[in-house]
Amino acid sequence: MTPPAAEPSARLDKWLWAVRVFKSRALATAACRAGSVTINELPAKPAREVHAEELVGVRLGLMVRTLRVIGVPRSRVGARLVAEFCTDLTPPSEWEKVKQHRVQQLLAREKGSGR
Repeated sequence: MTPPAAEPSARLDKWLWAVRVFKSRALATAACRAGSVTINELPAKPAREVHAEELVGVRLGLMVRTLRVIGVPRSRVGARLVAEFCTDLTPPSEWEKVKQHRVQQLLAREKGSGR
């Protein structure tokens, strides 16, 4: 008899790096330790295993990105292949927060005052 096939899984920090949420695995680890990452609305440590169909929430500045895990890549994937491993469920209101903040920063400075 063969044992049942195990569902592929990976460490949370490695998965966040592999699907290009963070530029480095060290940044992903730091975000997890700081409490900026949740899985199914519970705080998650960097070594927690990520499985398919789980919801991952990541606080990036003002915005909270919500991602549904579809699969686990073997290593970092190209930007075109990210959609095969996660679905972005971030509501448009979160993207609007970032846009509004950018506009407010531009308007906050008086013209001619420099940076």
